Amino acid sequence: MNETSDPGNRPPADAARPLSGLSARYLTACDRLVEETVSANAKALRAVGEAIGQSLAQGGVLHVFGSGHSGIVAREIVHRAGGLVPVSAIVDPGGGWAEVVPGYGGKLFERYAWQFGFQPGEVAIVISNSGKNPSPVEIALGAKAAGGTVAAVTSLPMSETTASAHPSGKRLFEIADHVLDNRTPPGDAALPVGNSGLKTAPLSTVSGCLLLNLAVLEAIAWMEAAGHEPPLLRSVNLPGGREHNNRLSEKYRGRLSRPL
Repeated sequence: MNETSDPGNRPPADAARPLSGLSARYLTACDRLVEETVSANAKALRAVGEAIGQSLAQGGVLHVFGSGHSGIVAREIVHRAGGLVPVSAIVDPGGGWAEVVPGYGGKLFERYAWQFGFQPGEVAIVISNSGKNPSPVEIALGAKAAGGTVAAVTSLPMSETTASAHPSGKRLFEIADHVLDNRTPPGDAALPVGNSGLKTAPLSTVSGCLLLNLAVLEAIAWMEAAGHEPPLLRSVNLPGGREHNNRLSEKYRGRLSRPL
């Protein structure tokens, strides 16, 4: 019996069926997005990486905030195997429900800074696709007022054409010291569905997580070049991983907040 006639060697029926045209177009859009994101942000990524590296070399902590779906992007680099130990999440307990309420983000940062000791010279990465809502704007303003450096991850194509909902009239990219543009289109979704006028295939998680990982890698590269040992997490599923992480984390006891 040859391979093609043996049912046990046949691929599943779905394996021979190509992805839908919509999925194929999404993959093409993702490929293009990755190239554009890296090209558009190379200089800013180096600057953000250096700022993070300098702060960590002095014992600092990297802070990261995202409200609503942007919280998923923020979570990408918090307590991540292969990532940096001193990364702390500014957690929005409302999950984005109060993101549009002026004053909420300011109080959120005030409480966080008191509880986890935000220090001057530390870096806060604030993620907001639109960059228009009060919470991310106020987190950025709070971090700058506390003497921190703010890096924004946002969509300039969307934010530059959208009015701010914050009383200051400022959008996130207008406040940040460094801007990382995730290059997503207004509304995030990239592909039209039939003649409905609606779109699907959101892109911000793809480029947002890429930007955060690249910023971390640039920080690690800067620390190595400057003669500092990067504080890297190991997978707890590897032998000695948990012990290694606990030992490094001891230095930052009481300073690291993590999402549930």
